[in-house]
Amino acid sequence: MYNLLSQISSYISQPFFNMANSLESWPIIFAIVLGLVGALAPCQLTGNISAVTLYGNSSIQKKIIWKDILSFTFGKVVAFTLLGGLVWFMGKGIEQNLTLYFPWLRKVIGPLLIVVGIYMLGFIKIKGTINLFKGRKEYKHENIFGSFMLGFSFSLAFCPTMFILFFITLMPIALSSTYGFILPPLFAIGTAIPLLLVIFLIWYFDGSGALMKKGRKFGTVIQRISGIIILLLGIFDTLTYWSL
Repeated sequence: MYNLLSQISSYISQPFFNMANSLESWPIIFAIVLGLVGALAPCQLTGNISAVTLYGNSSIQKKIIWKDILSFTFGKVVAFTLLGGLVWFMGKGIEQNLTLYFPWLRKVIGPLLIVVGIYMLGFIKIKGTINLFKGRKEYKHENIFGSFMLGFSFSLAFCPTMFILFFITLMPIALSSTYGFILPPLFAIGTAIPLLLVIFLIWYFDGSGALMKKGRKFGTVIQRISGIIILLLGIFDTLTYWSL
C-alpha cells in the first residue's frame, strides 16, 4: 500500500521537483518550491488532503477563519524551524538520531485523522483543541492552539522522501548559506501552499460561508461527507504506516 502511495506521490510531485532543481541557485525560491514537493511526499499527502478537507469545509460552511489557517501554517513553520535549528547547532549527526523517532511520530497521524473524522461525523464530542468547527460566537483561544498543534504534528510525519528533501537536499544549502536560517521556515510555508491555495480560491470566488446561505441541514451533509473523507484517509494512512 505504501508503494502505491509513493507512486501517486512521485507522479504528482515530479514536475515540481524538476522545477526545484532548476532553482537551486536561488535558495529562497528553491526552499519554497522544495516545500511544495514535500507537501506531495507520501507521508505528507494524506495529512495535507485532510487539512484541505478540514479547513475547506469549515470555510465554505461558516466563514474563513484566517486565524486558524495561519496558526496551522505557523505550526508547520515552528516544526521545521526547530528541526533545522537542531541540525544547525548539533551538526549532521543529529539526523541519524531523529530517524529513530520519525516512524513512531508518523504512525500517530492516521489515528489522529480517524478521531477528527469521527468527530466531524458527530459520533463523539470533543471540546478544546480539536474543536475547529464552531461559529464566531463560540470561537475560543483553544481553536488557534488546536490548529497550531495540527500543523506542528503533521509536519513531523517524515518518510524517506521527506527526509531526503529536508535533511539531504535543503539543509546542506541552508548550512552553506549566510541566510540559511530562513530556509527551513520557507520550506514549511511551501508545504502549506496547497492549503493556502484552496483557501485563497474560496475567498477569491466569494465561497466563504456559501453553505450557510443554503441552510444548516445542507451544511451538515457537507460536513458529514468531509468527515467520511478524513476518516477514510485516516484508515488508509493507518493501514499504510502501521504495516511497515
